[in-house]
Amino acid sequence: MRKAGVLVALVLLLLFGTLFIRRRRRQGLGRVDRKLRPPKIRIVYSRKIKASERPQVTSAQEVVRILRAAWSAQIEIREEFMVLHLDQSNRVLGYQLLSKGGIAGTVADIRLIYAAALKSLAVAIIIAHNHPSGNLNPSQSDRILTRRIKEAGEVLDIRLLDHIILTKETYYSFADNGDL
Repeated sequence: MRKAGVLVALVLLLLFGTLFIRRRRRQGLGRVDRKLRPPKIRIVYSRKIKASERPQVTSAQEVVRILRAAWSAQIEIREEFMVLHLDQSNRVLGYQLLSKGGIAGTVADIRLIYAAALKSLAVAIIIAHNHPSGNLNPSQSDRILTRRIKEAGEVLDIRLLDHIILTKETYYSFADNGDL
């Protein structure tokens, strides 16, 4: 339970800055020396498309169609990790290209996934990465990462709906295969 509290605290600090400076200002202790002030962290999200015009996710096939439209041409060259942010009606709020890796792997930082999901007010996410090798089988590290992301989402009340592994021709859905 302590890890969950630390995770929530870190996400809140990422989104809203430190509480120390705000508290000093509220108490009227004067201006804080600029050298002591930490840099402001910004995660920007803006909605430019009306809700009724955003695609709605109803199946893994629909998710794959949306992901392929957003994916780079390097799907067979290097691994990339993406996150779809969804609203209460499973309409796509947007996507986040979390990382670009190498031929055999990429990094997915759970804190960055949920920092952006909180900023976009997402109630659910779908994570996805590609396998340039064409192998659809999830690795053990894919399964562990999925479980950890799902657990972190439960703490923040953001559902993980699926984890999609893409290749150039086909895909693997954790949800469709009962692995979620």
